[in-house]
Formats: sequence, structure tokens, C-alpha cells
Amino acid sequence: MEKNKSKVFFVAGERSGDLHGGNLISALFQKNPSIDLVGWGGDYMQSKGMHLLKHYREIAFMGFWEVAKNIFKIKAILNQCKQDILAQNPAIVVLIDYGGFNMKIAEFCYENKIEIHFYISPKVWAWNIKRAIKIKKYVSKLYCILPFEPTFFKQFDLDTQYVGNPVVDAITAFKQTQNLTMFSEKPLVAILPGSRKQEVVKMLGLMLEVVPKFPNHKFVVTAVDNLPKTLYQSAKDLGVEVVYDQTYALLNTAKAALVTSGTATLETAVFGVPQAVCYKTSSFNYRIAKSFIKVPYISLVNLIANKEVVQELIQSRFTSISVAEELEKLLNNKEYISQIKEGYGNIIQTLGPKNASETVADALLASLKK
Repeated sequence: MEKNKSKVFFVAGERSGDLHGGNLISALFQKNPSIDLVGWGGDYMQSKGMHLLKHYREIAFMGFWEVAKNIFKIKAILNQCKQDILAQNPAIVVLIDYGGFNMKIAEFCYENKIEIHFYISPKVWAWNIKRAIKIKKYVSKLYCILPFEPTFFKQFDLDTQYVGNPVVDAITAFKQTQNLTMFSEKPLVAILPGSRKQEVVKMLGLMLEVVPKFPNHKFVVTAVDNLPKTLYQSAKDLGVEVVYDQTYALLNTAKAALVTSGTATLETAVFGVPQAVCYKTSSFNYRIAKSFIKVPYISLVNLIANKEVVQELIQSRFTSISVAEELEKLLNNKEYISQIKEGYGNIIQTLGPKNASETVADALLASLKK
């Protein structure tokens, strides 16, 4: 069956992918209002015009143990995604991050002669380097958002393109169009406990333990609306404000932040907020991850800088004592704060001024015309 030359199918499996996918969809419609966009993603992608077939909240699994115990459910979800792709018969499938799931979809698309573009490449440079060979086999075009990635993938003779980082685009747009701040009579400390249920469960309680030690500051927790509100009840019980969909407004005001490792660490850096990167998972997940991960840092901030710009309080180092000690420095040690902000400046310069969404949109439209 001949492919639908105006249709693109998206697959995003988590909140950050939904954000960047939404911005890409917006750029595509601006350049070609008649384009047909459909797929799996979230509220943001849907709000920008994509026909949403399945929400990412139904497919988000994190950690080796969580994946293992849900293996049959994940297989059923994978099969459903494959069937949706065949039913839509797109010219191109755009996979956004979410490497474990999307690599399975990439293999399926390759077998069915569907062109694959991967936006926000799988982090194979961190672990499972051999997957780069599969990417070369399955993927037509790989769009990188970290400046060191094209050099890594060059050894596998992959068709890659550094398009800039969509986090910079999103924050630049926020500052140009909204530039909101949160009012507080006390200096604000942002708590970003993550966007996945497992992260919030593991992170939030311990982050909140430091609140009584800083009575002259106001703490605010950023929550995500796709998770149960009960997960944030411990913050409310402590009198800590919980806000939804106001992360950028909070970071635009905050004096310091406690951030769960992930995209939020880079967002915090671009806003220039001194931060402590925190992370904790089950002992089982940690032991497996430690045996696979090949990079010296886990935060995007330190990975891009290729040195320690911010402290990573990981696993056994993530304690209420260590968090309180680090937060004290982030709020009051001027030399320490200056060093972090200098590091942030170098990172932003490294990322460059490119507009990722527009660059990828141009590449997709060029492929559709072939």
C-alpha cells in the first residue's frame, strides 16, 4: 500500500518528549498547515494540533524492575502502537526520546519499510553502546540535541544532525512571551521531584525533610497533573505550596533548586538557578544501572560541561543532611554560586543558538517531498 505522503506519526513516551514534540508540531503546522499529524504523546502535542491516539501516561515505565514486572503489559502496548502505525500508514514515523520503547518501534518500522526519524537520540553513549549499530540499521535520520553526540555517532557512520537543544528554545519562548514570576515575601527554593510516579515516591519525602531547616525561605514543589495528587500530600501536610504547570515561572524566580536528575536539571541551568541534582532508585535498579552506565555523571548539566558544575547527590549520598548542607551553600556561598553560574554560561554557549524545532521541521518536510 502506498504511504500517505502528508502524514507523520509521532511516538513520545514521557512528559519532556510531549513538550518538545509539541513545539515541533507547532513548527510543522506553521510551515505546512495542511500536514496530517497523528500519534502517541500527551496533552501538549494534542494542544498543538496532533491527533492523539494514546496518552503517554498509559505507557510510562521506568527502571529495570518496573519494566520486568510489567513486561506483558508493555508487550501489549508495543503491539498496539505497531497496529496504530500500520493503520495510519504514515510516510514518516518520528520517534521522540524514550529509547527502550522506541527502538522496538524503530525495528518494526524498518521491517515494514516505513521511514524513521529519531528526534532526541537514545543515550547509547551512556550505556549499551551496541544499540548504535541498530540505530544505523533502522533509522533514516538521527537528530541530536547534545553537542557531543554527533562526534560519538560518527564512529558508527550514522547520518546525524546537531539541531540545538529544545530546552533552550522552550525557555527562550517562555521569556519572550510570558516571563512570569512567582511572588513571595521570602526567597524561593524550588523542589522538582520528577515527572514519573516512581521518582516522586522516592524523592519528594527526603527533599521535604530539609524544609524546617530553612525557616526564612519559601519552598514550592512543582507537580505534574498526570500523576495522582495524593503523591504530593506530604508537601501540603508540611505547609509547602504545590503548583502545577508553573515550573518555568518558579525557576524564573527561585534562588536555588533541588532537582531530580533528568531534563529539569538542564532547564534549571538555563534559568541560571543554582541547584543540587538528586536521585535515588531501588537498590536493585541502582546495581544494574551502575554495571551498565559508562559515563562519569548522570545530570545533563555535568555531561554537557564534561566536568562537575553542580553536585550530584546520588543514592547513598542523597540524605537529608547532605541535601541541607548543599542547599546552604547554594543559598549563601557567593563564590560557590558564582562558580555554578559561570559553568551554566559555558553550557549555554556550548548548546548554541539553534532553533531545534524549526530545524527538525524543515528536515521532515524536505523528506516528505522526496
